[in-house]
Amino acid sequence: MALPSVTDMALATRTDTGHERRPAQKRKPPRKQSFIGSVWRSTIGKKAVMAVSGLIMLAYLVAHMLANLKIFFGPGDLNGYAHWLRTLGEPFLPHEGFLWLARVGLLAAVVLHGVAAYQLSRRDLAARPRGYAHQRRRASYATRTMRWGGVILGLFIVWHILDLTTLTVNERAEPGHPYENIVATFSTWYGNTIYIVAMLALGLHVRHGFWSAAQTLGAGRPRRDRALKLAANGLAAILTCGFIAVPIGVMSGVVS
Repeated sequence: MALPSVTDMALATRTDTGHERRPAQKRKPPRKQSFIGSVWRSTIGKKAVMAVSGLIMLAYLVAHMLANLKIFFGPGDLNGYAHWLRTLGEPFLPHEGFLWLARVGLLAAVVLHGVAAYQLSRRDLAARPRGYAHQRRRASYATRTMRWGGVILGLFIVWHILDLTTLTVNERAEPGHPYENIVATFSTWYGNTIYIVAMLALGLHVRHGFWSAAQTLGAGRPRRDRALKLAANGLAAILTCGFIAVPIGVMSGVVS
C-alpha cells in the first residue's frame, strides 16, 4: 500500500470550503487572584476598607481632640504632651519614631479611605441608568455631604500640615512650641475660618460615616439602629464642639 504523499496530507487539512484548518490554540488558564486582590476588587470589600480605615481615623480624631483641649491648661501641659509624643518609645524607637509610625499608619488609612470612596463613587455613577433623575432626598443629601465633606477635609489636611507641622504658612510659628503656634494660627481670621469650616464638615462626615461603617461591618440591627444613630450624632457633636472650642478660646481671649 502506498503511503500518502505530503501533498495529500496538506489537502486533507483543508475544509470543505477550501480553507486550511488552523491548529487550535491553547487558552491560558485565568490568573488566580489573591484573597486581598479579590476583596479589594469587590464592592463590599471596598466598603469594608472604607469602614475600617474610617474607624482608625475616628480613633485618631478622638485622641487628637483630647490632646488639643490641653491648651486650656496652659503652655506647660500642651508643650509637655508634645514633647512626650516625640520621646515615646525611646530608646527602643528613635526620637520621634512613634510619631512617624503613627503618621505613616494614618496616611495609609487616609489614602485607602479616599481611593475606595472615589472608586465606589465611579461604580455608582456607571451603574446608574441613563435618565435617572429621581432620588430619595435623604440619600442624595447624605451622598453629597460625604463627597464634598471628603474633598474639604482632604484640602484641610494639606493646610493643617503646612500650618502646624511644617510651619510653612504659619508666619509667627516657633519650632518646638505647639502652644504658641496654635495661638498664632487662631489669631488670624483666615486661620479661624478654614479650621471652623473644616470641623463642621468633619462633624457631618463622622455622622454619616459612622452609621455607614456600622452597617457595612454588620453591626446594624433593627434593635440597634436607634442606639447607633444616637452614637453617630453624639460623636459628631463632641468632635465638632471639642475641636472648635480651641479657636473660640483663642478668639475670646481665654487662651492667649
